[in-house]
Amino acid sequence: MKKLYIYGLLVSALFAFSACEGTLDTEPEGDTITSEQKEEVYENDPEKTEAAVNTIFAEFSQYMPNYDDVGSNHDDFGYPSIMMYMDANGYDFVSADVGYNWAGNSLDYTDRIYTSDQCQIVWNDLYSMIYNCNSIIGSISSDTEDVDSQFYLAQGLAVRGFCYWVLAQLYQFNYVGHESSACVPLITNENSEDAAVNGAARNTVEEVYDQILEDLNSSVTLLTAAENAGVVRDDKRYVNLAVAYGLRARVNLTMENWSDAASDASSAISNSSASPATMDDVSSPYFVSVDEGNWMWGIIISETDEIVSSTIVNRASHLGSLNYGYANYNNGRQLGYTLYHSIPETDVRKGWWLDENGESTNLSTEQQAYMEEIGYDAYTQVKFAPYNYVVGTSTNANDVPLMRIEEMYLIKAEALAMAGGDGASTLESFIQTYRDADYTCDVTSADDVQEEVYYHRRIELWGEGMNWFDIMRLGKDMDRRGAGFPNATMVFNIAAGSDILLWRIPSAEIEANALISETDNNPSASTPTAVEDYDYE
Repeated sequence: MKKLYIYGLLVSALFAFSACEGTLDTEPEGDTITSEQKEEVYENDPEKTEAAVNTIFAEFSQYMPNYDDVGSNHDDFGYPSIMMYMDANGYDFVSADVGYNWAGNSLDYTDRIYTSDQCQIVWNDLYSMIYNCNSIIGSISSDTEDVDSQFYLAQGLAVRGFCYWVLAQLYQFNYVGHESSACVPLITNENSEDAAVNGAARNTVEEVYDQILEDLNSSVTLLTAAENAGVVRDDKRYVNLAVAYGLRARVNLTMENWSDAASDASSAISNSSASPATMDDVSSPYFVSVDEGNWMWGIIISETDEIVSSTIVNRASHLGSLNYGYANYNNGRQLGYTLYHSIPETDVRKGWWLDENGESTNLSTEQQAYMEEIGYDAYTQVKFAPYNYVVGTSTNANDVPLMRIEEMYLIKAEALAMAGGDGASTLESFIQTYRDADYTCDVTSADDVQEEVYYHRRIELWGEGMNWFDIMRLGKDMDRRGAGFPNATMVFNIAAGSDILLWRIPSAEIEANALISETDNNPSASTPTAVEDYDYE
């Protein structure tokens, strides 16, 4: 009998989980501890639960977690790797396909080849996090009245819902119109042991989203109870009630449940202590720490983490312009030419990128000199500050944003408009207050407001691994013409709905999973052919 390939992930995840639990899995005599007994231990010793939950968040950022499967890859550092792949797949995240650019396979879509390292990394990372979530969920009763247990159970449910939301959008097209299409296998705490031995088939899009909503609904209920009882998260790596509402707002937006998305975004805003970054805040490089007041949820990176001690195997190395890393040698990341020149001079965000002369009013004299010393091209990003604002630092311990409060205002505006409400005024008020005092929203129809919000999402959330979700859910052509990609071979115009846009289940999983065959996978597609670029100068 074949062994499911992700059985290896299950073993790894359970091993990490057990290591945090100490002797929680077995009694001295070697008998297995039941879920009920584990829950009793958790309630008597919450530190064990906290340690187990922390394994979930440790999964978000690791040094080469897939070394055994793909070898020494410098683009293998946890969920931020997936963020980088998605951004590089799009049309606003411009970069050169050169030797020091580890996102090259995502630029040309060879990451879709189901034997590619990236194909394996995406699958492994997300399912590894899911298995750690399942370990928590399966060890705490769903009707627990212990408030600490409620908080910890909510963590597993919320992150599992988040992971399946990401998977659903990578391996199948948007919810509406594809409800019956094959999505990804649903591995939960209830079927994980059977799946590890006998395999797991792909569930439908509808089934996956039903599970996502069930997880997030339960998380909201549990966190409401826990927070009402005075439980407060220690830091922003954990999900609180506002983040749970924010995750559900994202899911409802993706499903086109417009009224629910608007309601959840409003609840996320009202339950959060975060507030949008001011114009003054973002008038210089920013977005470096969860301590910033606009962050709701993020990956906390410590100076002692292995990805930091590696110097270059981390997100800041690949993305950052003002610190030492791969970006110094691959000419960094630029905003698309057409999008940059569409941003009004009065919008503070225009300074998040160098202008056509290689300058930005957002930069200090020292920062500007560093950009010139490296020799970055026009439109290179200076949105993200270096760690501790030290120019040229090789200590790349920047935290990674997973959710900012600004996104909630944008979700609310789009969802209100699509539900028949006044989304235009919501958008106008947000942009006028926090980004461009001269902005007016001149569109009124729901579709036009949605498009206007999308425009602002492209700018506001650039480099944060979010744009790909919008391209897919809105059915956009993946059109790079006019963006200024330096390699003519990377200029594509891929029609929405093309097979190449979907990720494929990795070959190792196909070979090992008895319930997924070659014919069950997403279609194999030729890498896209370059097209003639616009004369954008």
